[in-house]
Amino acid sequence: MDTRVLRTFTTLARTGSFTAAATELHLAQSTVTVQIRALEKDLRVRLFDRLPSGAALTGDGARLLERAQDVLDAEDRLRHEAHSAAPVAGSVTIGASESLCAYRLPLAVAALSQSLPAVDIHMRAVVTPAEAAEQLKAGRVDFALLLESGIALPQVEAEAIGRERLALVAAPGHPLAQTADTDTSLEQLGEHAFFLLEEGCSYSDAFTRQLLALPGKPPRMTRFGSIEAVRACVEAGLGLALLPVVSVTADLASGRLRAVRDFPGVPVQMLRHRNRWATPATQTVMARLRQLAADGWPDGPVA
Repeated sequence: MDTRVLRTFTTLARTGSFTAAATELHLAQSTVTVQIRALEKDLRVRLFDRLPSGAALTGDGARLLERAQDVLDAEDRLRHEAHSAAPVAGSVTIGASESLCAYRLPLAVAALSQSLPAVDIHMRAVVTPAEAAEQLKAGRVDFALLLESGIALPQVEAEAIGRERLALVAAPGHPLAQTADTDTSLEQLGEHAFFLLEEGCSYSDAFTRQLLALPGKPPRMTRFGSIEAVRACVEAGLGLALLPVVSVTADLASGRLRAVRDFPGVPVQMLRHRNRWATPATQTVMARLRQLAADGWPDGPVA
């Protein structure tokens, strides 16, 4: 079996688009289509459902994806051992939470792209550790970065590479924002409305448990899958939100939001699959990101 066809298969599974896969692989879209049809004919299974929104793995495709990635890992390792002195090159896909994708990784990836011009770095949003584990297992991401207090998942290795500060924020007109006090007690929060990130976000889940443990009537809580949706509701004066400080730095500086309570920081966890071989490009990007996180992340374009 031609491993080039397997690479087309895994790329299409990751991108979900024949056009995007063709662009990434520097192939004509018709070539990608022909290779996938040939692979399906050879394996006698349908690997993808062709939908208006793109290509979606079938059950058989999802089952075979991990095995295809194993073969490609072995090929990559063989090539690396044969050319160990070659410059670091290749493609690396990072899975990351929304706040890291939006507020940390763009400048970091820009810095890495300058120092590693032969490495093509992609970002892919992941929400929960379970989703990250699935993406790692399928080979859709090479490693992942999440804001999580602790992670215990089969076949997943996690290491804390930094911390992100959290703050409970409100619009300037909110009753709790009328003073400069950022030491509001939990008991003072029970009567207010909250807009939090969806279930699976560890710090939002932990804060929810704290709120539900307060005496009296449970607070009103609405949970969204987007930081932007949460922030918009809070800026409109509808309630409070617990968010990473990096996601509201500009709002706090401009006065559109105010911090009403500080919270302990949450670790930035780097996750990788224990049984997946990390290419030299992946190992290099991981090492550089560890250093950038330890140094406090870039806060502006790299000259």
